[in-house]
Amino acid sequence: MNYLLHILIMVNIYIILTVSANLIVGLANLLSLGQAAFYGIGAYITAWALMTLGLTLFPALLLSILITASIGFIIGIISLRLKDDYFILATLGFQIIIYTVLYNWISVTRGPYGIPGIPSPKLFGLVEIDGILPFFLLSSILAIAVIVIFRNLIYSPFGRALKAMRDDSIALLSLGRNITKLKTQAFTIASGFSAVSGFLFAAYITYIDPTSFNLDEAIFIISAVMIGGTGNIKGPLIGAAFVVILPEMLRFVGMPDNIAANMRMIIYGLILIVLMMFRRQGLAGDYKF
Repeated sequence: MNYLLHILIMVNIYIILTVSANLIVGLANLLSLGQAAFYGIGAYITAWALMTLGLTLFPALLLSILITASIGFIIGIISLRLKDDYFILATLGFQIIIYTVLYNWISVTRGPYGIPGIPSPKLFGLVEIDGILPFFLLSSILAIAVIVIFRNLIYSPFGRALKAMRDDSIALLSLGRNITKLKTQAFTIASGFSAVSGFLFAAYITYIDPTSFNLDEAIFIISAVMIGGTGNIKGPLIGAAFVVILPEMLRFVGMPDNIAANMRMIIYGLILIVLMMFRRQGLAGDYKF
């Protein structure tokens, strides 16, 4: 039972990541390789808020979202002046910078040693969220809340403007809409909500280190979005469940862990190739890249 709940908690964490990334990948048509960086920033801020500041659940979560969104806003203003491949390279550079800072700023982040012993958050300072069942309930509530927020966002005037920009930015520009402002808002929102996953990961695992937020993780997040599909809310949900459950399924086929890890990457690669060839919108998406 605990094993199943653990898998579901990780699915909830990646649902929040993929739903957030879908806003900029599937609606704003921006391929960002920096989502793992924001995920990591949220996790480290959570550790600082819980261990040093002694904040309770909601203040720590809110602080993590606000700081990460602010950083996302600044990076968005800088990087969104670039287009297409240059924007991708800018977010790649940001991802590498954040990973390097987390790895080498030992006095603050403890570098490769990581931060152990992150305390469990307390609800209103009274009820400690400790144990796998309480974390499953917390992660499920936050995942559902994020899904509802982004579903409403996708079908809001802002979401329709992003879709219009994705499909024909020149036409939207001719109607007087500020394209750069729309992209910056989408990038900031996606960055801020990535911190929710960072909060859950840090509080649940109680240990974080830079290797959990490297470039491989960034590619993993984008792969989940593309496999599930973009442009709607169903695709990211399916993609998140797929990429988390697949490696666990490989555990039951009798392969050693090192082979299973390599097979996971091979399978991901094959699935991406097949999808890009025959179903570019993903398993449940409605937008073709």
